[in-house]
Amino acid sequence: METGMTHSSASSNKTQLRCPLQEHLLQRRNSRENLDRFIPNRSAIDFDYAHYMLTEGKKGKENPSANSSPSREAYRKQLAETFNMNRTRILAFKNKPPTPVEAIPNDFSSAAHQVKAAKPRRHIPQTSERTLDAPDIMDDYYLNLLDWGSSNVLSIALGSTVYLWDASDGNTSELVTVDEESGPVTSVKWAPDGKHIAVGLNNSEVQLWDSTANRLLRTLRGGHASRVGALDWNNHVLTTGGMDGQIVNNDVRVRAHIVETYRGHQQEVCGLKWSASGQQLASGGNDNLLHIWDRSVASSNTPTQWLHRLEDHTAAVKALAWCPFQGNLLASGGGGGDRCIKFWNTHTGACLNSVDTGSQVCALLWNKNERELLSSHGFTQNQLTLWKYPSMVKIAELTGHTSRVLFMAQSPDGCTVASAAGDETLRFWNVFGTPEVAKPAPKAAAEPFAHLNRIR
Repeated sequence: METGMTHSSASSNKTQLRCPLQEHLLQRRNSRENLDRFIPNRSAIDFDYAHYMLTEGKKGKENPSANSSPSREAYRKQLAETFNMNRTRILAFKNKPPTPVEAIPNDFSSAAHQVKAAKPRRHIPQTSERTLDAPDIMDDYYLNLLDWGSSNVLSIALGSTVYLWDASDGNTSELVTVDEESGPVTSVKWAPDGKHIAVGLNNSEVQLWDSTANRLLRTLRGGHASRVGALDWNNHVLTTGGMDGQIVNNDVRVRAHIVETYRGHQQEVCGLKWSASGQQLASGGNDNLLHIWDRSVASSNTPTQWLHRLEDHTAAVKALAWCPFQGNLLASGGGGGDRCIKFWNTHTGACLNSVDTGSQVCALLWNKNERELLSSHGFTQNQLTLWKYPSMVKIAELTGHTSRVLFMAQSPDGCTVASAAGDETLRFWNVFGTPEVAKPAPKAAAEPFAHLNRIR
């Protein structure tokens, strides 16, 4: 029994010795500093040194022998250093683990996390930088009498005369004065080349002029039954909108110039704008309708069906502007009974947002360099309002006109805006800032994973 009891006692002692160690490991696993077990690689452990430390390594420290001498102790220390025996850990690795390779170099990661310097706030002058007289300009909401061409020449129709103002030198010249039977002039629009200009007339005709030679090239007839108040170009196609509600595509290269006709408006067409891609046309009318037409489904045989018929506005829709940084985004503005700027996804026809401006919206222009929209208004303030898109927070309000600001045009560099109003003045505003000087390309940062072989 004693033997059995002794065996039981020994077994109990072994169990007691193992449990604390296991419990200690559990405590380490549950502690904040040791969240996981470490399972060593046996092939990397120096078991010879471990055996020495368990048997002989501690004798010199805990039980120094009487025969020990200073020379023998110095020899022992030198021998220990030579064979790397001055370690304190028993189960120690033979070699240190290799230094981990960085997946992303420090210089790249630091460059990626650098905070971009805040862009200084642009100063927006509250007054016009130049004001010109515009006598006899027609105070008519449905007309389009101002345009700025790519050659930096501004055209404006005053009564029956079209004038050209060269923005580079300030010189003014007269392009044409039409007779009383044909006039007054109801619309002007520069061709993309900045040399040719279309002039819409009150008698339903449209004249094409060469501004450099001051010569009439041709007259387009038969497209409309009354005045032509809206024009826009799509390469060699001139689109015209009339008081008769019709929209006509005219190919100016051929004798039979009428190539497509769009019928959807019941009243005068006062707004026309082609998208930058030339695939979609937006038209607004006095019937409070906004239509989106698709060029790809246009036909010369039958009146083309619209892509979208949008009826959200409650007044005439003249102000139209395609977004320069999102091809399917269109802004439209309603007249005095509506006062709203609306944003449309022209692919789906969905209205994305509507903002009540508090007054008649006469014209809209996008900033080409920033996400901003400029609108011109009528009663009561006759102001120009700069909006931040898409929040539509007002950035600035520009006042100076004493009558509704019916027309706006943008300079070729996109920075200056010209506005014409019923107060017979033409004002120039530095509202979109100055063009940014092209900066040299920055030095390329280190490419991630450049130290690894490429997969070809």
